[in-house]
Amino acid sequence: MQRVHIIGAGLAGSEAAWFLAERGVRVVLHEMRPLQTTPAHKTSQCAELVCSNSLKSKSPVSAPGMMKAEMRMVGSLVLDAAMLAEVPAGEALAVDRDVFSGFITGKLKSHTNISIETGEVDKPFEGPDEITLIASGPLTSDSLTSWIAGATGQDDLYFYDAIAPIIEASSIDMASAFTANRYDKGGEEAYINCPLTKEEYDAFIDAILAGEMVPTKNFEKEKYFQGCQPIEAIAATGRDSLRFGPMKPVGLTDPSTGRRPHAAVQLRPENRSKTAYNIVGFQTRLKYGSQMKALRLIPALKNAEFLRMGSMHRNTFVCGPKALRPDLSLKGHPRVYLAGQITGVEGYLESAACGMLAAIFIHARIQNRAHSAPPSNTALGALLSHVTASDPDRYQPNNIQFALFDPKFFEGTEGLKKDALRETLSKQAPVYFKNWMKSCETLFLSS
Repeated sequence: MQRVHIIGAGLAGSEAAWFLAERGVRVVLHEMRPLQTTPAHKTSQCAELVCSNSLKSKSPVSAPGMMKAEMRMVGSLVLDAAMLAEVPAGEALAVDRDVFSGFITGKLKSHTNISIETGEVDKPFEGPDEITLIASGPLTSDSLTSWIAGATGQDDLYFYDAIAPIIEASSIDMASAFTANRYDKGGEEAYINCPLTKEEYDAFIDAILAGEMVPTKNFEKEKYFQGCQPIEAIAATGRDSLRFGPMKPVGLTDPSTGRRPHAAVQLRPENRSKTAYNIVGFQTRLKYGSQMKALRLIPALKNAEFLRMGSMHRNTFVCGPKALRPDLSLKGHPRVYLAGQITGVEGYLESAACGMLAAIFIHARIQNRAHSAPPSNTALGALLSHVTASDPDRYQPNNIQFALFDPKFFEGTEGLKKDALRETLSKQAPVYFKNWMKSCETLFLSS
């Protein structure tokens, strides 16, 4: 009987393990934590969230919303956990980290088809009845990274990702802040907004640009994913850059003035009890002392107590179009599959989706079925096409977005305004996805 070894119990590995186990496949889930930890992880739980606590937009007419709809059709463990652990965040699906990972860990540990083994794995498993899915994430161990580099012939398997600071709620000066969602969207007010005047903003920028940074190691090149650039790198491109990025004030009105502030910092709840908030988009490479000095120049954070400081860490990924077949198996190693951020998808939701796709393809292999992928006019299909079929010379980690969809998907929509276009696409994609599922329905039957 075929046995699937999944290396890494992050979001991709957890989603893949659940899909396969629910369909009667024997799964061994390997996780090196807590025997060996990483620069970002703090617990031994499965699917620990180490950066943001958001799984992107809930809006059904957004690309992430469309991806969620498709994943729910398949039966996503990650989305079940997210709904259970949800905390208010406007249109975003944000979660209580501990509740989220605790739910997933409990479900995986209690499943009769899943065994969890603790310890580092430095290479895939061999044998005619063994299939390996490497879902070791962006912080893959050095030894496994070395194996992947040798198998793919790639020397530059990394870029930099980031963690934003988290603040104790009681230390926020609410006399200098206000609660509101941008454009009043999303029902319950979830965000604490910290406004700045021009003078306050300029002082903050000066502190950021003058702050000491943690240096890169001699052998590393600074390669940042566009969506996770540190605030000091953004500020270095121009004094107003942050005002058009994570500190943009659009859609906000300061009730103390009745006007839009010059700039604003948004804080999002970390947990249901709202005892902690993370600073949205404030990943940084600044040393801790410089971080505190700069952040406490924001009036609402002048007395801030930090539960976690911001940091940068090296993320590992392969050039998917060069290294992977259309079914996410590794070229030259047909019984080895990759999933999650190590393939070059970016984000929690995308990692889970990639794990789901790899599990579907592995299950098809076990059933001796020909490879069949969701079409590229669906969210899952568009993500897969980016990973396996985009231009290898320009390949970069990417979130799910409409730009990844097949251009043919937009035929007949010329002249539609953006909102009308998205509504049209969000109605069409589920139909294509359901038709694909129906064409290979035995893959989705539970045992």
